[in-house]
Amino acid sequence: MGFPAQARKQDEEIVDSNDTTRGLVVLAVDDEQPALEEMAFLLDEDPRVATVLKAGESTEALRILNGRRAGAAAAPGAGTGTDVAEQTDIDAVFLDIRMPGLDGLELARVLQNMAVQPAIVFVTAHDDRAVDAYDVGAIDYLLKPLRTERLSAALDRILSTRRSEPVETVREETGGDDEVIPVELAGTTKLVPRSAVRYVEAQGDYARLHTTEGSHLVRIPLSVLEDRWRDAGFVRIHRSFLVALPLVTELRLAGSGYVVRIGSGPETAELPVSRRHTRELKDRLVRATKQAWSQR
Repeated sequence: MGFPAQARKQDEEIVDSNDTTRGLVVLAVDDEQPALEEMAFLLDEDPRVATVLKAGESTEALRILNGRRAGAAAAPGAGTGTDVAEQTDIDAVFLDIRMPGLDGLELARVLQNMAVQPAIVFVTAHDDRAVDAYDVGAIDYLLKPLRTERLSAALDRILSTRRSEPVETVREETGGDDEVIPVELAGTTKLVPRSAVRYVEAQGDYARLHTTEGSHLVRIPLSVLEDRWRDAGFVRIHRSFLVALPLVTELRLAGSGYVVRIGSGPETAELPVSRRHTRELKDRLVRATKQAWSQR
């Protein structure tokens, strides 16, 4: 159930969303009352959080978001519809995934349509939806029972996002987004940037991301990463391997087939190239070389 009376009181205070010196305004959403109260309590305990709003379901969360328009009074007739104001003063939404009616992922997709989207942090008892959370732009994925240190790390990311330049400006300067993959390990979510991945190895329906710091198993098929990362310079060389093309330092014939060398020095890795992928790899390497020379 929602909290209509409490939400009306929450709507009364409107703050300037462009003021990065103020404390955070956060919205906690969970259909289980004890979990909601605990999340709100822990958020309120952090000195960086100025205001904690609560909603017991996604519909109530949308009503609060609609009602809190930055620098203006609550819009009349906001009701319980799914239209969200273009901008609210709420900096972050901490929400559960599995809720009756509109679930957390569906609510996050609605928030993606906002001109200025609040940061999204999932707080859930289920560790199998991290990939879905990543797809809707979540900046963190916390597992229940909620730990203070993990919550603090999520708030660190939110504050870092508020201090950074607008996303569109960053895209223009870098030529594209550096995606991050959430990796779950012993209750901790680590965000691995795509740029840190040297190659990816298929392991059944999973994929192992290999970086210079180690490897991470994620619940994403290799074929999905192949499609998603093709434009970012990753190429399939074998049914079991996807590699970052800019990191290929050598392609050579070894025995009955080709192998590629990734990187140099002690971090070098040699991977097999299947016959069916050899031609595409050679073509991609030649095109990449020509492009590099043409830009000199």
